[in-house]
Amino acid sequence: MNVFQRFFRVVRAQLNAIVSGMEDPEKVLNQAMEDAQRDLVKVRQAYAEVAASKKRLERQREAALQTAGEWYQRAQLALQKGDEGLAREALMRRKQQEEMAKSLQDQLRLQSENTSKLYSSMQQLEGKISEARAKKDEYIARARAAKTSIKVNEMLGSVDTSNALQAFERMQEKVETLESRAEVSRQLSSSTDATLENKFQALEAGDSVDDELVRMKSELQGAPSYKALEGGGRDAAIDAELERMKGEQQQQQRRP
Repeated sequence: MNVFQRFFRVVRAQLNAIVSGMEDPEKVLNQAMEDAQRDLVKVRQAYAEVAASKKRLERQREAALQTAGEWYQRAQLALQKGDEGLAREALMRRKQQEEMAKSLQDQLRLQSENTSKLYSSMQQLEGKISEARAKKDEYIARARAAKTSIKVNEMLGSVDTSNALQAFERMQEKVETLESRAEVSRQLSSSTDATLENKFQALEAGDSVDDELVRMKSELQGAPSYKALEGGGRDAAIDAELERMKGEQQQQQRRP
């Protein structure tokens, strides 16, 4: 029927719109279900009207048959009374009622066929709507999942983590460079301290060696040694100087 075909045309059109991505799937499917439900209400109303019309025709047919029977009884009564003309008129009225009953019977046959078609179409439409409702929930769930995936992909696409990671890598390299420089500086500082210490030790060692060298040179040049001076060859000036130095040391010791 036209309503049934219209429903599927609407569904196909809406699905095509969904595929093309021009409309929101959830809104379109909900609207399609609302349209289908309204169509189903119209079909039910039409079925109810046709069913009511059929019952009205049945009552009219029964009334016509009953009236035809009454006119037949009147025709019999008129014949019994010897009034043939009146009996003929009653029979003509009976025939009219029978013809009306026959016409009503033909209408009833057509109404019965229409009622059966409407009832069958209504059942099919109800079944299709139930099936479409189940598919609608599935399509809506899939559409929502697809929307969520799109949003997640767009969010991931808009978030540029490479710069942040590069910044971390640069800072890591910088920290490692600073640590290397600190280690080198520490090593240089330790090396400088060790070098200074070695230099001072060398100076100290050098003074004693130089003194020893001077003494050895003096001996080689014939300078009198300490033992030689003890043997009687002492210098008077040296002895005097030694006595003076001893006196100074004793005075320093006596000072409080």
